[in-house]
Amino acid sequence: MQLDHATIVTGDPDTARRFFVDIAGLTEGARPPFSVDGHWLYLNGRPALHLIAATAPAVSGPAAPRIDHLAFRLETAAEWQALLGRLDPAGVGYQSARVPQMGVHPAEQQLFVALAPGVVIEFVIALHHAQP
Repeated sequence: MQLDHATIVTGDPDTARRFFVDIAGLTEGARPPFSVDGHWLYLNGRPALHLIAATAPAVSGPAAPRIDHLAFRLETAAEWQALLGRLDPAGVGYQSARVPQMGVHPAEQQLFVALAPGVVIEFVIALHHAQP
């Protein structure tokens, strides 16, 4: 079993699309003609992220269900440097964290971007690839 896709419902799907295409490096692709606006964003040739325009006003509450974050794993130092090369000039803020080595799992570097209230995007890579 594998993750098929994630869906984010947002009042501003175009801004989210720009982030995921211009910063995260996904590509916009074909999408069926649904009755609500949105975008399908592709990763490695597959539609991995669906952005859908919210059709109702946001409701807040202490127990409102939400997606905590989406995580994208980068595999090479070149991918990591390219990501940083897009984040910084675009003025996109982020927080970084390190995950220490745990048994056979190597240490990792993480970047967290607050895309919108309640929507966090994580980028993660093996620490040795994140070192300049």
